[in-house]
Amino acid sequence: MSLPPPIVLSFAASDPSGGAGVQADILTLAGMGCHPLTVLTALTVQDTTGVEDIFVMDAEWVADQARTVLQDMPVQAFKIGMLGSVEIIAAIAEIISDYPDIPVVLDPVLASGRGDTFANEEIIAAMREMLFHQATIITPNSIEARRLALDDEDDQEILNLKQSADRLLQWGCSYVLIKGAHENTPKVVNILYDVNGMVRSDSWQRLPGSFHGSGCTLSSAIAASLARGMSIADSVYEAQEFTWLTLKAGFRPGMGQHIPDRFFWAEDEKPEEDSGSTGG
Repeated sequence: MSLPPPIVLSFAASDPSGGAGVQADILTLAGMGCHPLTVLTALTVQDTTGVEDIFVMDAEWVADQARTVLQDMPVQAFKIGMLGSVEIIAAIAEIISDYPDIPVVLDPVLASGRGDTFANEEIIAAMREMLFHQATIITPNSIEARRLALDDEDDQEILNLKQSADRLLQWGCSYVLIKGAHENTPKVVNILYDVNGMVRSDSWQRLPGSFHGSGCTLSSAIAASLARGMSIADSVYEAQEFTWLTLKAGFRPGMGQHIPDRFFWAEDEKPEEDSGSTGG
C-alpha cells in the first residue's frame, strides 16, 4: 500500500457552478497532487454571472466537520476561504490554534468577482483579531488589501499597496501576497511581502476575459505547495505559475465569467491521435 499524498484541509463555501469556493479548492489540490479535506462554511446560490443568495452554516457544524476529519487524518496545510460569520471565524481560529506547526493560507474573500459582498466590517475585524496572527500567508487582491488595512481612525485614507501590506503584517501574519489583477498595469504584478519588505515580485501576462475562481485557485495552490514541503517564496511562485496556466486554458461554460481549467496538464498527456491537440 502506497503512502498517502499530502493532505490539505479547506474551509470554504460551496459554489454550485464549480468555478470558485470549495469546488475550486478540491480541483486545485487534486490537480497539484494533494488529497483535499473540506469543511463547508456556507452554501451559495450562484452561477458564473454572480451570487444570488448565501446560507451561512452554523458555527458548531463547521467545528464538528473539522474536528471529525482532523481526528482521523493528519493534515499538512490549512486553506481558509469565505467565512460567513464572526462565530465561524472564532470556531476556525480555535481549531487551527491546536495545530500551530501547520501552515495556514488565508484568502480573505470579501466579495465575488461581480461585487457581491461576502464580508461586513464585523467579519473583517474578527479576521484581523482572530486569524491574521495565525496565518502563514494571506492572499488579498489589491482592493481587498486596501479595505482590510483601513481602521476606524483613517477609513477614508488612500493607501498604496506597500502601506497596505505593512498594516496587514502588523496584525501578525507572516507574509502577505497582494494580487495585482485589479491594478491599471500592463502586466499583472503580484508582490509578496514580509516584515522586512518585498520578498518577491512576479509579473504575468494579462489574459483576455474575466475569471471566476482565480483567487481560490491561487490560494489553494499555495497551500498545496506548502503541504509538499516547499518554502513560502517557492510555493508562491509555483502557485502563480499553476494558476496562470489554468487561466490560459480556461473556458466559458455559461453566460458569465470564464472558469480556470485546473486539469490543463491532463490534456498534455493525451495521445495526439485521441485528443487532436496538445492541450493548453
